[in-house]
Amino acid sequence: MKKLVTFILVVLIAITAAANDFNIDINKVDINKMLNDLKAREAPDARVAIWNVAVSDSCDGIPIVRGVVGNFLQKMMISDKLNGVTYIDSVRVLENDIPAEKKWAIVKLSIATLRCDPKHSGEVATQCVMGTPLRVMEEVGDWLRVQCPDDYIAYVPESSVIFLNETAFEEWRMSERYIVTVYDDQLVTKAKGDETVSDLVLGNILQFKSKKGKWIELATPDGRTGWVKTSSVEKFDKWAQQPLDLNKIEKTARRMMGSSYLWGGTSTKVTDCSGLAKVAYFSNGIILQRDASQQALTGKKIADWHDAQLCDLLFFGNSKTGRVTHVGLYLRDGKYIHCSGQVKINDLNPDAPDYLYSPLSISRINGMVGTKGIKYVRDHDWYFWSSIRCY
Repeated sequence: MKKLVTFILVVLIAITAAANDFNIDINKVDINKMLNDLKAREAPDARVAIWNVAVSDSCDGIPIVRGVVGNFLQKMMISDKLNGVTYIDSVRVLENDIPAEKKWAIVKLSIATLRCDPKHSGEVATQCVMGTPLRVMEEVGDWLRVQCPDDYIAYVPESSVIFLNETAFEEWRMSERYIVTVYDDQLVTKAKGDETVSDLVLGNILQFKSKKGKWIELATPDGRTGWVKTSSVEKFDKWAQQPLDLNKIEKTARRMMGSSYLWGGTSTKVTDCSGLAKVAYFSNGIILQRDASQQALTGKKIADWHDAQLCDLLFFGNSKTGRVTHVGLYLRDGKYIHCSGQVKINDLNPDAPDYLYSPLSISRINGMVGTKGIKYVRDHDWYFWSSIRCY
């Protein structure tokens, strides 16, 4: 009898252990599904959000949620989603690891190249011009993983930027700044001089120092000072108040005719297809999303290219899958400007001798600024401290 009782106890213990293991496995599956559902809703695009979290193992039967997210808000979302679930929290928040004096960075070069990996041999992801504010997310050796004003995340060499803490960043946003409004120019050591301090391109933002006749003295973000003609720049806060001007956007795009294609290029020197759209719209104070496939998800949809208007975005790609791989800006009478090999003009009419591609979709930006993925510079808190905006 004693042996029978002992046997039953052993069997019960084994069954209980197996049941516990089974419950743990089910719990892991359930939690991972909850986490995946949350990621699909809040961070579906890895280009603009860092979110890699899952249950990998357990400790004493309690699931461990491990991984990394970009910011504290994302961590709070996970906590809210798993409210009531017993688990061990081992999720790392990148921004918590950045020291206070390195929370923000400003591009100090006329053009900085950002890459997909923290190395110079990495694929080009995008470019940012002088004066672009960046949120620092991670330090990786001599590289920084940063988020750009369009939310795009990539790696930039530390040598391309200067760091700012919150106080210094607020002072920069409140300072008197000027933006380059010409295609390109030079910052020189003295008025009417020709010794270069830095090259300048459209969209560069510098701080005011002084004026002398038709020349203005400006400082780069890292403190280098020089002179440029006043006709080449405009006071930044005034520039930011400009109304939507489709003719100006067209003019900027046409000014880049013939310039070379560079994957990831986003400046007047070299550009890719979506970079051309970004540069053209930024000249009018509007921030678009980085990639064509992202831009295609924004704006008001236009069904037929015959109904397209000036500077509507035309998206091209695989007609079977619907995958967007290219973008151009509509001009008039079926013509559009785009960067494919070089910035050039082609026609949407299949009977035209310069026909090239038929659009998968069309997005209108006019009337849609302020909706998802389309923002005025003046409304972006990284450029202007909210309490000093003037309208």
